[in-house]
Amino acid sequence: MTEIAFHFNVPDKLAYSCRLLRKAYLSGARVAVTAEPDVLAELDALLWRFSAAEFVPHCTASAPAATLAATPILLTESLANCPHHEVLVNLGQGIAAGFEGFERCIEVVAQRPEDIKDGRGRWKHYIARGYALTRHDLALAGSAA
Repeated sequence: MTEIAFHFNVPDKLAYSCRLLRKAYLSGARVAVTAEPDVLAELDALLWRFSAAEFVPHCTASAPAATLAATPILLTESLANCPHHEVLVNLGQGIAAGFEGFERCIEVVAQRPEDIKDGRGRWKHYIARGYALTRHDLALAGSAA
């Protein structure tokens, strides 16, 4: 069964995601990030300028097959043709279709009221299906990924 963790009370969802993806990349993990197209485009741009000293290799789902297979971080709207199924980071508003095919799923929930509402809906969805959830409250632990 997919391990699901919620990272909530995130002050800046995309900046936090950059740090989370850097940490995942440095640990050798392969990650798919899913969200709405505008969020993915903004994350893509932010990853390019996130750190002058550290590059986080990533590509979008429109990259050539060889690039998709070789790149550890994939930004994609759909998980249907994802080349790996290790870690999923959901930055979207709803449940990511196909999340259950991943070993781990990380839900990132910002402090904005609409994000909190959507996050609660996803939480209830997973609980209703018997998933054990791990909580990471950034308000208590600080915001470092």
